[in-house]
Amino acid sequence: MSFLRYSGPSYTLIILILLMHVLSSASGKRHLVYWNSTNTRLTSDDFSVEVNLNDYLDILCPYYPSGPPEQGPPETLALYLVTGHKFQGCRETEGAIKRWECNSPYSAYGPVRFSEKIQRFTPFSLGFEFLPGHHYYYSSLSMDDGPPLPCMKLKVTVSTTTTGKKEQGQGTPAPHSFAQSRRTSAVSVLALTSFSLFCFL
Repeated sequence: MSFLRYSGPSYTLIILILLMHVLSSASGKRHLVYWNSTNTRLTSDDFSVEVNLNDYLDILCPYYPSGPPEQGPPETLALYLVTGHKFQGCRETEGAIKRWECNSPYSAYGPVRFSEKIQRFTPFSLGFEFLPGHHYYYSSLSMDDGPPLPCMKLKVTVSTTTTGKKEQGQGTPAPHSFAQSRRTSAVSVLALTSFSLFCFL
């Protein structure tokens, strides 16, 4: 194939950049949180997750695979990143950053998933930057067309070390909110990238 003949510094640089990106993603853990009112950990006052840089926080929205719930309308909500002193109550506050809206409870492709990468620097305008040793607070509010919901909140602590507690599947997989936690295999990714590097060089 023609691409096997390509070589040179530019292709080597491209492959090395891709390799660094893939390996940094592979080293991160995924912390899964089912965000709905049946998850009693969210409605308690002490639900927290410890993460490391390059980890992912995966939020799964309320989901109804069998159609509308028997009692009342489906849960729809907006998730906010709030400051610590405004974390105690789930109410609209000045300075809160709206991160996502869970407004597709009947999605054809399963529960809507939002992923927050825990990183110090982000190239995206909608991304958020996290610092080791700091705490970050998420809370939610019901959407205007949704039912009243209990106060659901989560404290995220960014570890100052390179290894932290492994937390997967946080919360209860409620009847209308399910998914599996994923973790990228660093070995398979490294093998695939090495093969690509061999082909280009």
